[in-house]
Amino acid sequence: MRIGIGWDRHKLIAGRPCILGGVLFEDCPVGPEGHSDGDAVIHSIVDALLGAAALGDIGKHFPDTSSEYADSDSRLFLKKTHELLINAGYKTNNIDVTVITEQPHLSHRTEEMCKLIADILDVDQGAVSVKGTRGEGLGPEGLGQCVTAMAVATITEV
Repeated sequence: MRIGIGWDRHKLIAGRPCILGGVLFEDCPVGPEGHSDGDAVIHSIVDALLGAAALGDIGKHFPDTSSEYADSDSRLFLKKTHELLINAGYKTNNIDVTVITEQPHLSHRTEEMCKLIADILDVDQGAVSVKGTRGEGLGPEGLGQCVTAMAVATITEV
């Protein structure tokens, strides 16, 4: 078994769609700024999986300097990462993500995120965990300035 850790943070700005874990939070007045859709949840998972397989990082495979990935749906990054893992002889075992943000509140949508992520990675939904927490007024997350996601992934050889 191999283990990887991923971390991502995006500034939250007004008028930007709020997409986290591949799920659109329609009622959220702010969304993550980014070259792609800014989905910090998926970005952290991608980095955790790539790290576990020693395949580099998200910037190596999906550079924010490339027009090819401008405004991309981050689910594409996760799909391509899944293919990279398979081609390298690995499969995802499990994913655990903690998301720190004041808004949106995630608890009513985490099951949806887990299902979407599990489907892309071809694992049981029970192998994916997404949890939300708040900054409680501290740091940029607590002040509502950003969303931060931390992920741990385990992979095994096929």
